[in-house]
Amino acid sequence: MNLENKVAIVTGGAMGNGYGIAEVFLKLGANVIILDYSDKLGEALNKLSAISKNILGYKVDITNKELVDKIIDDIYNRFKKIDILINNAGVCKLAKFEDMTDEIRDFHLNINIKGTWNVTKAVYNYMKKDNYGKIVNLSSVTGPKVADSGEVAYATSKAALIGFTKSLAMEGVNYNITVNAILPGYIMTPMVEGIAKDSDINNPDNIIKGIADGIPMKRLGTIEELGNLAAFLASDMSNYITGSEFVIDGGSTLPETKSVGV
Repeated sequence: MNLENKVAIVTGGAMGNGYGIAEVFLKLGANVIILDYSDKLGEALNKLSAISKNILGYKVDITNKELVDKIIDDIYNRFKKIDILINNAGVCKLAKFEDMTDEIRDFHLNINIKGTWNVTKAVYNYMKKDNYGKIVNLSSVTGPKVADSGEVAYATSKAALIGFTKSLAMEGVNYNITVNAILPGYIMTPMVEGIAKDSDINNPDNIIKGIADGIPMKRLGTIEELGNLAAFLASDMSNYITGSEFVIDGGSTLPETKSVGV
């Protein structure tokens, strides 16, 4: 794969899946711009600059539409194009439905849906103008494929991104813009580590091991593996693919049941 001289925006790229995507893209020759609200953004940029100097970052809350518009305008004026958008930024807080406050619900909807909408809307106008673009939305197997207790808000937001992907893909074909979705299962990220600590603060490693034992491949995925899939969908090797969902979960959604089989 080759992303030489491509201009790629990665939201939530300061850690986890977004960091893995940024790292892979830099190795493939892309100019990468990270949009992230985390205080770890500076540290991430320093580490990534050891791979390539073609890295830039903006600290931004993607729910702030006016600021997002201004930053996207700045990026386009600087690079004269935006080839790739990876909508990776997302949040997850577990709570039983009866205990879930409106604030927790809106926390998911505002970032996972509205934030993705804001960045995409700003970038899409430039891609449409240039008659080229690759948009990749990070959904999840949670919501579209499976769900556990406590994930109602998260699952709802991630399922919504599938409808967003498919509908926008239908419009994007008229302007040589492809729109696809990646549905990760368990990838070793700070989000997963946080869930493990919330489940058992004394033995989070046992939670991770329990998760791995339930995956046919017996391990969690790596951020680099997810980055490779994102790179394929962001490259011209995927030009005839749009409106599609790509599961990367080590086979965790394959078993029909845990109690039947030979």
